[in-house]
Amino acid sequence: MEFDMSQVDFEALRQVDVRTVDLDTLVDINEVKIDEGLPREQRIAEFVRQIKNPYCFKVGKVAVSVEFSDDGVTLEQRMEQYLQSL
Repeated sequence: MEFDMSQVDFEALRQVDVRTVDLDTLVDINEVKIDEGLPREQRIAEFVRQIKNPYCFKVGKVAVSVEFSDDGVTLEQRMEQYLQSL
C-alpha cells in the first residue's frame, strides 16, 4: 500500500510550535530509514510517512523546527552564503 501525501495537512503540520509541542509526540529523525534506491517522489513520501511532521521532529531529546523555501537554493548554498557574510 502506497502512502498518499495528498491526505496530509501540511499547513496544520507547519503550524506546530516547537516551543510548546510534547516531545513524546515527535518522531526522532535518527529512526527514519529511507531506501535510497527508490525514486525521488517515493523517498519524499516515505520520509513524510515515517517522520509524521517534516516541519517539527526531534533529534535525540531536542525538538527541531524546519522551514522550507521554494526558491531552489540548497541548504549547502545557504550555509555558504551565510559563512561568506561573516
